[in-house]
Amino acid sequence: MAAKPPKAKKCLNAACAAKFIPQRLGQKVCSPACGLAIKDVNQERARKSLAEIGRKELRAAKERVKTRADHMREAQTVFNEWIRLRDATLPCVSCGRHHEGQYHAGHYRTVGANPELRFEPLNVHKQCAPCNNHKSGDIVNYRITLVARIGASKVEWLEGPHEPKRYTIEDLKAIKAEYRAKIRALKGEAA
Repeated sequence: MAAKPPKAKKCLNAACAAKFIPQRLGQKVCSPACGLAIKDVNQERARKSLAEIGRKELRAAKERVKTRADHMREAQTVFNEWIRLRDATLPCVSCGRHHEGQYHAGHYRTVGANPELRFEPLNVHKQCAPCNNHKSGDIVNYRITLVARIGASKVEWLEGPHEPKRYTIEDLKAIKAEYRAKIRALKGEAA
């Protein structure tokens, strides 16, 4: 079977715009003169393409040198954002106030004492900065509100012994991805 003749193309040089039959694969212009006329457009496109490749390589290199602590910090930041969004309509868990100040994701059982509960949603609730920073979480009032919100049995579970947990980098990446998806879902519901 004979090969089909090439179709006529329109020259990419806007000043020319003539129809031509390509002589080579990938030919975009009708003549070398038209090619030189649009070289600046192609150079800009090539420069942007190279810059994008450079950014991707830099991003990948930064990801490779991240420590476990960097992944932990990122996962904690995403988790805390989800907590604040989840509890956006609720008052501070400790003082019960709504105010214009800053809110934190306050842990009932501290991360230092119970690192295995760091990413436990029942253990973390929206808390105003004064209660979290200046009153060390105002734990007495936190517990009272927590019993009302999640029930006494779950609070007792939080206060009980837990299996120690050492998060791997893969665990932390999975946690970060899970809570980013939950954040997108919450923001989608709010929109």
